Amino acid sequence: MQAIMNTYGRLPVTFTSGEGSWVTDSEGKKYLDALCGIAVTGLGHAHPAVTEAICNQAQTLIHTSNLYSIERQQQLADALVRVSGMENVFFSNSGAEANEAAIKIARKYGHQKGIHEPVIIVMTKAFHGRTLGTLAATGNPKAQEGFGPMINGFIRVPYNDLNTLTQVAKANSNVVAVMLETVQGEGGLATGSTEYLQGVRSLCDEMGFLMLVDEVQTGNGRTGSYFSYQQLGFMPDVVSTAKGLGNGVPIGACLARGVAASVFQPGSHGSTYGGNPLSSAAALAVVTTIEKENLCENALKMGEYLTSSFRERLAGNPRLVDIRGRGLMIGLVLDRDCPQLMAAALEKGLLLNITAGNVLRLLPALNLTKADADKIIDIVCDLVKNLD
Repeated sequence: MQAIMNTYGRLPVTFTSGEGSWVTDSEGKKYLDALCGIAVTGLGHAHPAVTEAICNQAQTLIHTSNLYSIERQQQLADALVRVSGMENVFFSNSGAEANEAAIKIARKYGHQKGIHEPVIIVMTKAFHGRTLGTLAATGNPKAQEGFGPMINGFIRVPYNDLNTLTQVAKANSNVVAVMLETVQGEGGLATGSTEYLQGVRSLCDEMGFLMLVDEVQTGNGRTGSYFSYQQLGFMPDVVSTAKGLGNGVPIGACLARGVAASVFQPGSHGSTYGGNPLSSAAALAVVTTIEKENLCENALKMGEYLTSSFRERLAGNPRLVDIRGRGLMIGLVLDRDCPQLMAAALEKGLLLNITAGNVLRLLPALNLTKADADKIIDIVCDLVKNLD
């Protein structure tokens, strides 16, 4: 029996080094990384600013405790508040933990209003994590299978359907929040329309609900702005993020504003490692680099280039049903399940993955070059054209 639990269907390759958008395996073969560890290494591999921040901090101080002030954590919080327009931040170690914090804020907000069994409205095909709380909020029966009973306090409605959401919200007096993704990363890259998302914000304002936006995958420049809501004309009450925030160093963040920003008080919530000096230093380097190198603009430009190229090169191809996403978060919806394309792409030297069974997902680095984009286009078009 292997020493590692059998929780992943791994492909037969081991990567030993990386630089920029490229990784090298143990046999010396190079691959173009269009997955970024599932939207994690947004600055590419071994980015010098992140490497320097990690090395300098590791030589100084890795961990104390959140019982004391942490200078790097405060600097990171200030930077995130500035780029997000939110008011304060709670730091954790992952996206699931950031979403747990968001759920706890909503529930405590409800209790403070005298609602003793608060309910959060969540979406079909959503993915918010694998802890018991976030799993209950997740709209993926396969991920939930075998882990019941799910915790109570969630009502699920169809995504991108404002009418049904409004009806359900107004029929349930215990609702305290609506939780959603602007692009459902694990749900086939279903993309909320601007009208829908603005409508959710208006409904929350009307009903006194908190709007919780999961930007674990869409945040940190991925969609062409630091957070995706910044392109969509609304402000959430709570935002969760992780993945690309640390460029591979584990860190999550739950940001809040307005009434949501004052819900947590000393003793309400905590994390042993959350926002420690090492992870905070890495994340601060990421935020600074995204701004300094104009990577949001590049993500938007290269995302448009990839999408328009796919539309042109695959025009009329019966296998292609749709292209979804925003910025460098792209999904090619195919007419059949295609799990074999992940291994086929690997053979051709490209890292990508398949989500929701039939959606070829691309999450390349924010500093993707046109030359590397052209390589992605050539390989992906070849894969789709030859799909059996």
